[in-house]
Amino acid sequence: MDAARFRPTWPQALGRGLYVGVLLSCLLVVVAVIAAVVADGPPGWAWPWLAGGPPVAGAVGAALLRPRLGTEIGRDGIRTVTPFGAGVEPWSRVVDLRAERRGARTVVSVYLESGASVQLRAPYSGELFAADPQFESKVFALSHLWRSHRIGGVPS
Repeated sequence: MDAARFRPTWPQALGRGLYVGVLLSCLLVVVAVIAAVVADGPPGWAWPWLAGGPPVAGAVGAALLRPRLGTEIGRDGIRTVTPFGAGVEPWSRVVDLRAERRGARTVVSVYLESGASVQLRAPYSGELFAADPQFESKVFALSHLWRSHRIGGVPS
């Protein structure tokens, strides 16, 4: 049983999906423009689909993948979850846990006794869609769980 589970917020997931979709859309439009210069290129009706389709698909995909992303805290340690698998860091290897600024985001990093650090998939906070109004309380909960485990186990 998990003591806590953290997922990206809906605005964070949709913002990430739109971002990836817009990047893909830009790439497709550039390829279509090059194809139009070299050969006939796509028909006129395809241009709106090339520009608008990927952002919509990215937003829908992000909404579908949101439950499969995040961080789960339990008795065994900290588990980062992705659509392609999961990684577990046992409590015995965790030395420190802190919020750090990385680029335009504030993320939670877990420092291990080996000297390596692991950036958690959630919680995080940033600008615009990446903002999480409850970020501080989530970091406090993570810190409390980690300290509770070091003193006497994860509370149930």
